[in-house]
Amino acid sequence: MSKGSALVVGVGPGLGLALAEAFAQDGNPVALFGRGAERLETYASGLAAQGRTARAYQADVSDPEGLAAALVRATDDLGAPEVLVYNAALLTTDSPTGPDARDFAHSLAVNVTGAVVAARTVLPLLAGGRGSLLFTGGGLALDPSPEFASLSVGKAALRAYVQTLHKQQRGSEVHATTVTVAGYIGGDDPRFAPGTLAAAYVDLHHQPREQWQAELLYN
Repeated sequence: MSKGSALVVGVGPGLGLALAEAFAQDGNPVALFGRGAERLETYASGLAAQGRTARAYQADVSDPEGLAAALVRATDDLGAPEVLVYNAALLTTDSPTGPDARDFAHSLAVNVTGAVVAARTVLPLLAGGRGSLLFTGGGLALDPSPEFASLSVGKAALRAYVQTLHKQQRGSEVHATTVTVAGYIGGDDPRFAPGTLAAAYVDLHHQPREQWQAELLYN
């Protein structure tokens, strides 16, 4: 049977690209979403040169209507999805009293609201009503940093959202979970190499239903 598409939101040169490559290698047609159209086209062309099916879609996750439209367009192009990976995040240094209200709202729009929009858009589109909704969380959700205040709040909120989504989907064929990455991606520890980490997402997608949990603590 042909596989459903994998929609990877938040594709950059690190984990995002590794996720797109991992699901493409697993046999899924892959849609790559991000703000940099030229970079995304380069990534998609590289996957196509390997014999994979991949297409690029420019989208700003802080624009709910634009993100939803891009996800639907990818589904029309590549077929019903079986995987959504929300990997977008706004990495910025700020303090608990530092960001003004507009900057803080923008951070939450990227780190949390975009994930909500993506999940709500993709859920009714899943092939056969089954699939995986995977979200990149972070250790800051568990150990907040005063130097990364808005990101800490965003990751905590994302973790709570995915846990509510997991409970809502209990008993269905939808696997909703967050990968709480408690380490530095791309650092000296080989466990946090983008490709190694991306393989954990593919494993989650293939995890037996009786093993489904709301969170994978990756540390």
